[in-house]
Amino acid sequence: TATHSLQYLCTATSGIPDASGFESVGMVDGQPFCSYDNKVGREIPKQEWAKEAMDTHYWETNTQISHRVQQSFNDITTTMKSINQTGGIHTFQNMYGCGWDEETGVTEGYDQYGYDGEDFLTFDLESMSWIPSITQAFETKLKWESNRTKILQRKMYLTEECIHWLKNHVYYESSTIHWKGPPEVTLLQKDPSSPVTCHVTGFYPRGINVSWQRDGEDLHEGVKLGETLPNGDGTFQIRSSLRLSAEDMKMHSYTCTVQHSSLQQDVFKVLNEGEIKRNGYK
Repeated sequence: TATHSLQYLCTATSGIPDASGFESVGMVDGQPFCSYDNKVGREIPKQEWAKEAMDTHYWETNTQISHRVQQSFNDITTTMKSINQTGGIHTFQNMYGCGWDEETGVTEGYDQYGYDGEDFLTFDLESMSWIPSITQAFETKLKWESNRTKILQRKMYLTEECIHWLKNHVYYESSTIHWKGPPEVTLLQKDPSSPVTCHVTGFYPRGINVSWQRDGEDLHEGVKLGETLPNGDGTFQIRSSLRLSAEDMKMHSYTCTVQHSSLQQDVFKVLNEGEIKRNGYK
């Protein structure tokens, strides 16, 4: 729960009719909080906390940054020519950002490009150079490294500015979402022959532990833990399913236990007929 990330995914495309030629998405801890595409022409918030926390100047500045990134993606034409491609559908992608461990203080930054789903160029922070993954990327490497000022600015962004904004965003997001209260825990089952699901939703931050016990002992057999998924309001949800027979329910006591940083004490949901909801959920 102490590890946080700020990441931007940018994609330029060619050869796709009626599609946006360039778009980017900014994410905090894996959740989109802003987006830009060349059709809209400006950076817009995707989360309520982002809309409330950042002023007009922030969105205007980031719109200008997106414009510059979009222009740098014009290198897709050069790349296509170097690989002897003059037509068809192609993509040029950039993934950059930073990470921060709130407990240890350790940070990291990264910046990498891909072409048609394959690695293209990766920025090395130590040497402050672009590492090509294919021979055709060497021409772009030389071009980008010829401007030493931009190289220094890139390193400063990844190691300092990105971390600054990541910490700010985590603070704004957490201060907005914490009021939502503890996670909601529900036991669900489609029918008596289906697995029982412990559904946990409405929690923030992302880190959570959901486990099953039988007669007070941790249970792993027959348990299937789903992915932690985002809700539309900035919180998360997760499901853990347990397959057992009606005879097992009669002979043993089963409990779903939820541990989360927003809770003063763990939540225990005892499996019994009165707690299970059966409404043909999906």
